[in-house]
Amino acid sequence: MDPVLLATLALVLLAPAPPKHFDLTATYEAGNKRQGTVAVQFKGSDPDVVVNEQPGPRLALDPAQTVLVDKQPPPGRVAPAPPDPKDGKYLDLGRPVVFPVALAPGAVRGDHPVRGKVTYFYCSKREGWCRKGTAEIAFPIAIP
Repeated sequence: MDPVLLATLALVLLAPAPPKHFDLTATYEAGNKRQGTVAVQFKGSDPDVVVNEQPGPRLALDPAQTVLVDKQPPPGRVAPAPPDPKDGKYLDLGRPVVFPVALAPGAVRGDHPVRGKVTYFYCSKREGWCRKGTAEIAFPIAIP
């Protein structure tokens, strides 16, 4: 095997994983008339690392699931400026971030697992950096 390839592979496999700044949990909250929300709770591991209000978190439902339809407004057409850790506005992580959804036409009664991905931007006010984060989520939904 090529020594350069072997060294590169060793670096990739032995490199420490980046720190995990947030754990996300999600639940489905039924509303009325087949409308509801997916509530995502961020739990931070460092109180100095915060989630940006703008651009706000976005939910992408797994296209393989057939239970929910995304009802989020489309993202803005103009790309937002990169977040600034000193002047940014941040979400209150004591409250969940909610994403509007609806039951899909033809969704059948019963219990269903739903998966998705949340994309968000976050900053360290102490260290002065900002990053884009993504997290896989999964939650059950019961259709009566």
